[in-house]
Amino acid sequence: MKRKILLCTILLTVSVVLRAQVVISGRITNKQTGEPIPLANVGVKGKGIFKEANDDGSFSITVKSLPVTLLVSHSNFEQSEIAVNQQGELTITLNPSPPLSEVIIEGGGDSRIRSKVINMPTSYERIGLTQLRNSPSADPYDLLGYLKGVSNVQSSITMNTFSTRGFNGSGTTRVNQFMDGMNTTTPGLGFSVANFAGLTDLDIESIELLPGASSGLYGSGGMNGTILINSKNPFKYQGLSIVAKEGVMHVNENQASASPYHNFSLRYAKAFNNKFAFKIGAQYLKAKDWIANDSSNYAGEGPYGQVVPGTRASDPNYNGVNVYGDEASTKMKNVASSVQEAIRQGIFGQTGIDVIQLMNSSLPANATLAQIKSFLQPFGSTGDMLAPYYYGLRNNLLDNNVSRTGYQ
Repeated sequence: MKRKILLCTILLTVSVVLRAQVVISGRITNKQTGEPIPLANVGVKGKGIFKEANDDGSFSITVKSLPVTLLVSHSNFEQSEIAVNQQGELTITLNPSPPLSEVIIEGGGDSRIRSKVINMPTSYERIGLTQLRNSPSADPYDLLGYLKGVSNVQSSITMNTFSTRGFNGSGTTRVNQFMDGMNTTTPGLGFSVANFAGLTDLDIESIELLPGASSGLYGSGGMNGTILINSKNPFKYQGLSIVAKEGVMHVNENQASASPYHNFSLRYAKAFNNKFAFKIGAQYLKAKDWIANDSSNYAGEGPYGQVVPGTRASDPNYNGVNVYGDEASTKMKNVASSVQEAIRQGIFGQTGIDVIQLMNSSLPANATLAQIKSFLQPFGSTGDMLAPYYYGLRNNLLDNNVSRTGYQ
């Protein structure tokens, strides 16, 4: 008895499953010639079901229920939508596509994302979503530095400057950078800086790079490459995403003690229908950047320069490693002659007076800076300018160099 009940249950289940499935079959032909169209694509609209027709144009596709709308297409024919309300054999005819008079293939726009890299008409590099997710870097933009022929200058945590073809610097002006088609060049400076005004880590879908000159596609600014940053579509990537990155910086450094690195990103996207969606992105980053407090005296230029003893107080030609602006130096006699020429022309309100000679003949060799300034007070700004150079002038060091004060 139990076996009979089990058999009846199985047969009933199979019957229900069979009734829940509807088979739609038919044949696809050329509307003009009546000939069958082989290998046409047949799909169910909105269901994600696709089949390929046979060589004789026949097809068979299974759906759960009716009515449905079939999408029938072929590369040489116009697409057709067929409403199917009841089961039966269908005869579908397609109109041939009109002949193309001209075909233009470009490498610009989003077409590069959808096309195969092997078919690209230009040199092309791409960092996809999988690479971004698996990257060990704190900043996804750092991955650009690992692409072929790319040079990266990292001035700070959030300031990476990229270039190709062997030309780069801290602020190259010959690279385009676009974020979803918007030019993200820094206002007033004219160069692009990776994530300085970019997307949050969670909202980047891909980063593309045209390593060579791309002026024909993106303007004359792309002589040394173009960077395209694409964000995630809120229709495709929905929901809430949160990521936290923690780290330690300045480990085993002499100029700074170890400090924490905090990087938090949040993204939320929602689509209400196929026409309206929104997304919100936020990122918080806190870290101690590079420390510029090295006051060592740097002598020489280029790779052969070296650190030498001396400070601003003891070396007139002092050039601190992290003191900026003091790289400019000149000989003392050039300073003396420039000031004396200004006096001779009456620029400072005094004419015909050799202040340098007067200062050397009237002040002792060991005069203090206060005595020098007091003596030169009648000469106004001329005296203030000459006071710091007195010792060099007094001791006949006119052939020695003196540097600009600079700033820390």
